[in-house]
Amino acid sequence: MNDSSRDEPGFDEVQKNDAEPEAKTPAASMATAKTEAGTSANAEPGWERAVLEKLAFASLNEQRAARRWKIANRLIFVVLFLIILWLVLRPSHPGNTTPQRHTAVVSIQGEISSDSEASADMVLAAAREAFENSGAQAVVLLIDSPGGSPVQAGIINDEINRLKALYKKPVYAVVEESCASAAYYIAVSADKIFVDKASIVGSIGVLMDGFGFTGLMDKLGVERRLMTAGENKGFLDPFSPQTAQQRAHAQAMLDQIHQQFIGVVKAGRGKRLKETPEMFSGLFWTGQQAVEMGLADQLGSLGYVAREVAQAEDIVDYTRTPNVAERLAKRFGAAAGAAAVRAVQSQPALR
Repeated sequence: MNDSSRDEPGFDEVQKNDAEPEAKTPAASMATAKTEAGTSANAEPGWERAVLEKLAFASLNEQRAARRWKIANRLIFVVLFLIILWLVLRPSHPGNTTPQRHTAVVSIQGEISSDSEASADMVLAAAREAFENSGAQAVVLLIDSPGGSPVQAGIINDEINRLKALYKKPVYAVVEESCASAAYYIAVSADKIFVDKASIVGSIGVLMDGFGFTGLMDKLGVERRLMTAGENKGFLDPFSPQTAQQRAHAQAMLDQIHQQFIGVVKAGRGKRLKETPEMFSGLFWTGQQAVEMGLADQLGSLGYVAREVAQAEDIVDYTRTPNVAERLAKRFGAAAGAAAVRAVQSQPALR
């Protein structure tokens, strides 16, 4: 056997070397990775910038979408707010969807005063709209009130008479539970007054009420310290004595207003009145008695008047009621007024 044959690798050794490649060291692996990365970078130059641009555009699109949703949500909120505001502030009257022929109703409920739903402003706003509607065949004042301010009643009475003459429409008053004092002042502006047999009608008179505590204060040892400029400025003060002259002055005022009331009743009812000594004494009567005395014309309800008298059976209510904003404003005004009174209680005032 030659020595040279010993130096040559055997067949088995050659096969082993081909099947199992030589293991690489960590340094060699890192070099290989750098080489591959370099090859990839050479193949696609600027890939880092492309990735950054994609990220930037994705972020920008996301911001745009969020901004669109924010704007949409604000628009939805504004629309809902406007709808709610319209529902709150819209006037409570029938509008333009009334029947062609109908009986218009204006309710006068509760106390008649400047800050109630039976104020001259509220009643006359409804009455004017009823008169102006060509489909309204007649205007009915539906009354259920114990009375109130003669000033408010006088304003309503005068305006109803003016509207009657202007639009040539009949006006009927229909009494439910009561029609007394200032309410009757308004009712006599109607062409006819209809009552229920058990309604309360009348009380043609004027009053001014209050309390006096001077005797009680003397017993308790309480001294009233009221300072005025003008000897009669405090004559309605409940803690001060009332002189004969002051009482006579107040009585003269009441008598004058009473005569005004009587004049309005006589002008409205005319020859239908069957005057008695008690008629203008402040007494009140049932509806049946009122018909007999000429204070009312006949028995009848709202439905009867619309169907048989006005001959327009469809009834449309034109009554105005304060909306939520107006009620809140009134309450806020009352609270602010009370606070102002408390703030100036110790200050002199011209009242």
